[in-house]
Amino acid sequence: MGRDLMRSSAAAAEIFASVDAALGEPLSRVLFEGPAEELTLTANAQPGILAVSCAVLAAIRERIAGLPPPRLVAGHSLGEYSALVAAHALSLEDAVRLVRARGIAMQSAVASGIGAMSAIMGIDREGVEAICDEARQGEVVAPANFNAPGQIVIAGHAAAVARAGALAAARRGRAIPLKVSAPFHCALMAPAATALESKLAEVRVAPPRCPVVANFDAQANSDADRVKALLVKQVDGAVRWEESVRLMHTMGITHALEIGPGKVLAGLVRRITKEIKVLSVGDLASLDSVPEFLAAAA
Repeated sequence: MGRDLMRSSAAAAEIFASVDAALGEPLSRVLFEGPAEELTLTANAQPGILAVSCAVLAAIRERIAGLPPPRLVAGHSLGEYSALVAAHALSLEDAVRLVRARGIAMQSAVASGIGAMSAIMGIDREGVEAICDEARQGEVVAPANFNAPGQIVIAGHAAAVARAGALAAARRGRAIPLKVSAPFHCALMAPAATALESKLAEVRVAPPRCPVVANFDAQANSDADRVKALLVKQVDGAVRWEESVRLMHTMGITHALEIGPGKVLAGLVRRITKEIKVLSVGDLASLDSVPEFLAAAA
């Protein structure tokens, strides 16, 4: 992951070197060579995804002279940190150390087997919230990701998530259990939020050079003093991605780059609105399409 970028872009190679130095270990070796079992460990996966995302952005900026700054940036869950780096609110070094600490804290907040997450398909927000209310029975279960119309992820205690899945099926919806290491973005993550808050206290946040749409409230934030609180609340609060994308649309955004591994967000944006065109840029091959895409947006 990211090896072709490192070999072809001096700017991307510098990102990987900076990440290795910030962590005090060669994470780039795991990214480029594996093994997959080591890469998918939470402590490596979160900083690894951030590293590749920032390397792609650096390669784009290196290739396109006079690249205009974005009107705004946003990221889904972990991606909010990449967005803050893109807006120059967080340094790369601080961000990579924060996401490693965040991943470890989220992994250790709930013992293995206690929590679960499921994607609820085909039921609207009010219906999912009602299902969670009925399924709770003294345990935790709540919406964790409002991803797109008809696609809402829930998280909480495993039994409560299973009850909610059964209720969804009874209401002609569908529950798809997710293979995750912990029940993210729900009240069970409160210990992780506290741990992250202490780490954030050691970090300087600069004024963002463009607004950053926060997961917690789906609002465009330009206030450096609010960034830390929003990141803490994100840990045990729901990711309001659908609202975030609709906000982008109302702010006049017509074209967006999905920067980093995968194409999931581009698919979600298509489900939310047809008015925003998205180009996914995650490797060397996709970089070639960026100039033409940006020219169409101008």
